[in-house]
Amino acid sequence: MAANPGHAVTDTATSPGATGPPGTASGRAGSSGSAARAAAQSAAAPAMSDGWQQALDELADDLRRRAVARHTVRAYRLDCTQLAHWATGKHVEPANVELRTLRRYLAALSEQGQAATTVARKLAAIRALFRVQVAAGRRPDNPAELLSAPKRPQRLPQVLRPGDVAALLDRIPVTTPLEQRDRALFELAYAAGLRAEELVSLEIGAVDFDAETVRVDGKGGKTRLVPVGEHALARLASYLERGRPALLTSADGRVAETALFLSKSGRRLSTSDVRRRLRTWVRAVPGGAAGLAGTHPHALRHSFATHLLEGGADLRAIQELLGHATISTTQVYTRVDSTRLRSAYSRAHPRA
Repeated sequence: MAANPGHAVTDTATSPGATGPPGTASGRAGSSGSAARAAAQSAAAPAMSDGWQQALDELADDLRRRAVARHTVRAYRLDCTQLAHWATGKHVEPANVELRTLRRYLAALSEQGQAATTVARKLAAIRALFRVQVAAGRRPDNPAELLSAPKRPQRLPQVLRPGDVAALLDRIPVTTPLEQRDRALFELAYAAGLRAEELVSLEIGAVDFDAETVRVDGKGGKTRLVPVGEHALARLASYLERGRPALLTSADGRVAETALFLSKSGRRLSTSDVRRRLRTWVRAVPGGAAGLAGTHPHALRHSFATHLLEGGADLRAIQELLGHATISTTQVYTRVDSTRLRSAYSRAHPRA
């Protein structure tokens, strides 16, 4: 179990420019390099006031009550810790933060070269911080609600071609327990469109072989049932029969692990383990498969959704399978599909 996320990153950032976790708050956790840079900078930071420390603790407690993912709690707290150090240096307490205070802070972030996506992520965390302060009766309003997030560049998600997905998955042998685990892991990731966090949180009883489904605990504690194809089911059955028992014995008789996917030491995998193993197998594909360059676990999820859409699946059905709260999040895949259609049209039509 990870350390208490409400206290894991206290006093680890000093300025608006301190680097936080990459990606969005609902997305990836911070890298060890970012944490190290933030920790190194904290030595020169003014001591955080008790008011800011209390506000950060209350934010973490609120997020945990809402069943927010642990890595998201850490990311939000780290982003708000950076604001707390900046504000402490200017003798501003949480109750005294005004709209112009936050404008100055965001301006400082931009001046230091922070990307629009990073600033938007930090603003989302700050909104959550002051939402909790309002709910606790510590201030009458949320000044962050009056700020608009900077416009983010419209980047399409990385989508693999079906042939590249097949080349990647078929390249993973099934000789050793770790290979059997990896094949089952990535077959399931593509077959059900699961996030890396969802994969590592699966319990051993999550797969129903009779119903051909997997029970997934998604964001916000929401559970969904997702169909699983025969290829993934076959690899999962093989892993459960031979691979997982072999990995479980490496736990040296310690408390039995209930996770579906185990590490070589018999413990639950981490998301960093998933990313590392995927990079290993991408490099193993003959010729490097240009279409696989830079592939990350979420690319398998993107590919799952896009290939379903290209095959005629309804957008609402894809939304449910992915566990998206709103259809607008799923609509990004329609842009991917239309981009491919335009490209095909340009190549094939004689008067394009």
